[in-house]
Amino acid sequence: MSRIAKEPITIPSGVEVSLNGSSVSVKGKLGQLNMDIHPFVSMVSAENVLTFSTSKVDKKDEKKAWAQAGTARANTANFIQGVTEGWEKKLTLIGVGYRAKAMGKKLDLTLGFSHSINYQLPEGITVETPSQTEIVVKGIDKQKVGQVAAEIRAYRPPEPYKGKGIRYTDEYVVRKDAKKK
Repeated sequence: MSRIAKEPITIPSGVEVSLNGSSVSVKGKLGQLNMDIHPFVSMVSAENVLTFSTSKVDKKDEKKAWAQAGTARANTANFIQGVTEGWEKKLTLIGVGYRAKAMGKKLDLTLGFSHSINYQLPEGITVETPSQTEIVVKGIDKQKVGQVAAEIRAYRPPEPYKGKGIRYTDEYVVRKDAKKK
């Protein structure tokens, strides 16, 4: 049974959560996000507090229903934080000549290949480059921000010998020793 699903969510001021059938809409100062919840899950909003539970399900589906309720609760909490504060992921480029430059809706990456890489940003995502070796991916949808950061990192993941590549700022790369004679 999911313990996450049993924890209520308090809705901050300035955030509007509406339930229309199986669709949840969260609207705040930074934007609006929508998602569909599983039919096993029921959501109740009372006095700026959201609670999640399972609908009437039989015994064999009860475990799945609580898992879906926990997922719906976590996604709704992420939506609420996204429309109030937003989400961000920081990436660091390590390597000689590795550079990044934000150009509107494109990110220009120089990663030691014979050509530069132009990454087209999806809708709702912004990228900042405070320095040539730092990338900050921002947006209101946590899943989309993480996906864009993972796609950028996939161009040149950190290698274990010298540590060169693109890594998350808080990532620790396990280094290997060089070949011994």
